[in-house]
Amino acid sequence: KFTIAQAVAIRGDRFIAVGSNADINKLAGPNTRRVDLGGKAVIPGLIDAHAHLTRGAETWTTEARFDDVASRKQALDIVRAKATELGAGKFVYNLGGWSYDQFADNPTPLTKAELDTAAPNNPVYVQFSRCCAFMNSKAVELLGIDAIKQPWVERDAAGKPTGRINDPGLAQVANKIPEKDKEKDPYPVSALAMLKDLNRAGLTAANMVGCPPEQKEAYLDMQRKGELTFRLMCMVGPSGGNPEQNLQRMVASIGQIKLFQGDNYIDDVLVGETLAYSDNMVAPHVSYTPQQSSNWKALATEVARKGMPLQQHATISESFPFFLDQIEAINKEYPIHSLRWAFCHMDQVSANDLDRMKKLGMWAAVRAIPPVMGMAFNRAHGDRSYDMPPLRMIQDSGILWGFHTDTNEVNQYNPFYTLWFAVTGKMVGGKVVNHQTITREEALIAHTRSNSFFLMREDDLGSIAAGKLADLVVLDRDYLTIPPDQIKDIKPVQTWVGGKMAFNSATAPARATR
Repeated sequence: KFTIAQAVAIRGDRFIAVGSNADINKLAGPNTRRVDLGGKAVIPGLIDAHAHLTRGAETWTTEARFDDVASRKQALDIVRAKATELGAGKFVYNLGGWSYDQFADNPTPLTKAELDTAAPNNPVYVQFSRCCAFMNSKAVELLGIDAIKQPWVERDAAGKPTGRINDPGLAQVANKIPEKDKEKDPYPVSALAMLKDLNRAGLTAANMVGCPPEQKEAYLDMQRKGELTFRLMCMVGPSGGNPEQNLQRMVASIGQIKLFQGDNYIDDVLVGETLAYSDNMVAPHVSYTPQQSSNWKALATEVARKGMPLQQHATISESFPFFLDQIEAINKEYPIHSLRWAFCHMDQVSANDLDRMKKLGMWAAVRAIPPVMGMAFNRAHGDRSYDMPPLRMIQDSGILWGFHTDTNEVNQYNPFYTLWFAVTGKMVGGKVVNHQTITREEALIAHTRSNSFFLMREDDLGSIAAGKLADLVVLDRDYLTIPPDQIKDIKPVQTWVGGKMAFNSATAPARATR
């Protein structure tokens, strides 16, 4: 059900009424604060069902990010500006969330020469998701690329490094980049700046993948100081490392997980993102061994035995039947129908997979990654990529599903680019990369109400309704009536979290990341 109202009443941190202007005005008392939005559109606070925010916060204020950048010139200008900001000799880096395909003016890989021109006095490293990375001459020299005799180092006809490296060498090289000065830019400062940027984008809550204790403490400290304006529901996973060597230790660690000990701002709410095994859309073929099947089943059985929610990474065709076979077997001993198990990403899910999921009571956290990776998927998968993810099929299946970005390494974070993609099928830069579009209403529900279930907060979040927490976004234009191609250009005027203004475009400082 999708409804539209004129006004709301808020008391404390919750909506107490929703209705017409006349109905809500009747509730006002002598001390009521009235806020006239001048007819601007208001939507519920937007929720991301799966985001790597703890990791993203590490470098939020130091990265030269290309989120929603549709021009090669603009990307190079960002590199140039970051080099000036940091000073000569400092590393300029970008650790993902973009692709060269999004550059409408020239959708080709960045070159060493271009990066040399943009930042002649700084080493530069810019990474395209988990595909490849591009460096200028100073970075090639400082990172010792010429000495690495591996096929993933691209070389020219003379045998010299071109500045491009490919996976699987990304982590090896990126780990050589000097860490930021943590005294000048400590994690709590960078993390708070990130949350303010997310509020600026209209986001009010997310399922956060991984919450290490030291980082989680930074958010708890923000909450104690009254600075936290974002709801962080954490996924936690088994510890112990490799199941081939430490299976029993990993199983035992699941038994130590304690969920639902927090509040509506910070809580551990489910197990995820993986139980030891996952796949990769740009390396599209995987074969699971009988040992992996047995190990995953042992870990998942313990999650079911403990009665805990689970979100399992699954992208390519082979993964869904692999996991579903184990889940159906587990379900016979420990029924999971009420446990809120879900797959996340869902890029190549089939109709049969969805039917099996629905019978098990499973949900789908759908990754809106084509705004960045659409053409990369096309190169890897051909015309099949136009149905990845199959949004219309998922919507019509009747399964409960919601959107996530998987930001920060593999995707951008702006929810209005997600909504625009869902309605138009386009990626940043304007190319059509998906044929399974859905309606504006369906897309908005998937980014709000449906996602509240993934946060285990459907009674408190996801819609503007009496009794729910007062999270809302005031828009600069009407999402439901503007031309579809303008959805990506929507800018929040205000973002409210728990009845308090978390972002105001009239007074907010500039975006922290670039």
